[in-house]
Amino acid sequence: MTLEREWMRGAAPLAVLTLLDRREMYGYELVEALERQSDGIFAMGQSTVYPLLYNLENKGHVEPFWERAESGRRRKYYRITEAGGRWLEAQQDQWARLVTALRSLGVP
Repeated sequence: MTLEREWMRGAAPLAVLTLLDRREMYGYELVEALERQSDGIFAMGQSTVYPLLYNLENKGHVEPFWERAESGRRRKYYRITEAGGRWLEAQQDQWARLVTALRSLGVP
């Protein structure tokens, strides 16, 4: 099961930055982690995640860097920036307030 497009548009950047706040990841690793750790809710392909990463990069929330994998292949990794961390914290606060408000209305 996946989220409707409007929910995904708002929640996906929060999900991506939450994972990158834990550790740096390369794109495909992020795609797999999003799906696995959300029980399929954030099952997004590379064609969705990479434009999202580019958007977050343009906003200054993530920065890319290159690393060589054990196989010798170069991979583009992403890490959250200080500005991204501040944005993430603000979004988490808004999310918590939204969940509280919905629960007060009787939404489980």
